Parts: sequence; C-alpha cells; structure tokens
Amino acid sequence: MLSLLYQEGPSTEGIFRRSGSAKTCKELKEKLDSGAEVDLACESIFVTASLFKDFLRNIPGSILSSQLCDKWVSVMDQGNNEEKIKSIQRLIEQLPRANVVLLRYIFGVLHGIEMRSEENQMNAFNLAICIAPSLLWPPVSSTPDIESEFAKKISSLVQFLTENCCRIFGEEITSLFGEI
Repeated sequence: MLSLLYQEGPSTEGIFRRSGSAKTCKELKEKLDSGAEVDLACESIFVTASLFKDFLRNIPGSILSSQLCDKWVSVMDQGNNEEKIKSIQRLIEQLPRANVVLLRYIFGVLHGIEMRSEENQMNAFNLAICIAPSLLWPPVSSTPDIESEFAKKISSLVQFLTENCCRIFGEEITSLFGEI
C-alpha cells in the first residue's frame, strides 16, 4: 500500500482527501482480512489511500500510542522548533519498534506528496487534516468541543512532523522506497 501511495500519491490531486468507493473498500478490506491475495495496483489510488487510513485507525491504541496522547498534544506548545523536534524524538523512542518503522515509511510518503503539493494540492497542512485522525486519538471519548480542539492540535503536530520529517527521522527517509 505504502509503495503505491509513494509512487502515485505525489501526482494525484487530493490524495487522502478524496475517498475511494465505499463498496470497493469494504470488499477489499474483507479480502485482505481473510488473507486473500489482492492486487491494489489494479484499484483506484483513492481506494488504496482509504484502505490505508482504515488500517491505521484499526491499530490498537493508535500508531502514536494513546498512552502518550497528552505528551503528543503538548509538543506543539513547546518553545522553538529544535525543542519540539527533540521532544518528538524522545516520544518516538518510547514507541514499539514496529510503530517507529511504519511511521518512518508513512512520513516518507507524506514528504514525497508534500514535495509536489503544487501539482497535487496536498501541502503539509492539507495532508495533516486528512491523516492526523488516523494516527492518534484520545484514549477516552469526550465532548465535541474538546475533541475538536484535540483534532486541531494533532493536525498541527502531524503538519510539523511532515514539514520536519527529515530532521526527525533522518535524511534517509527520502529514499526508503529506493528507486521506484
């Protein structure tokens, strides 16, 4: 999925914003969940993007870990960018290794899409609005006002992560997929 998103996402206007066919997504999700072979290259890239966001939303406790939710939310309240980056790196060190590996690939994809935002209309802000709710959610539900404020803070965090991913994860994030 990520490889396809890395290949096609940068040249696709509105990637992650437009939804794939709900019927197709449901059918493919059932096939994937059953372990059947699925050739996503034959599907719309919007279906792949929708399936990927669904996959992220189904990670127990979220990829960024709901247990660290308060710490993630407070990162953007810290001083300068260097302090934010150091705080983010410390939080990343607290995540399971599998989560960190997946995050590096996710932000490698987002970085590639952002680099061509003139073409695809998906700058770091737009990407964050679309993907942030799939990366972290509060451990307990709350009022709509609090959830709205939370969504804004997490979107701001994901925008910052996207804009600074090379400094956070290392320059090699731009070549994780090799020459595709």
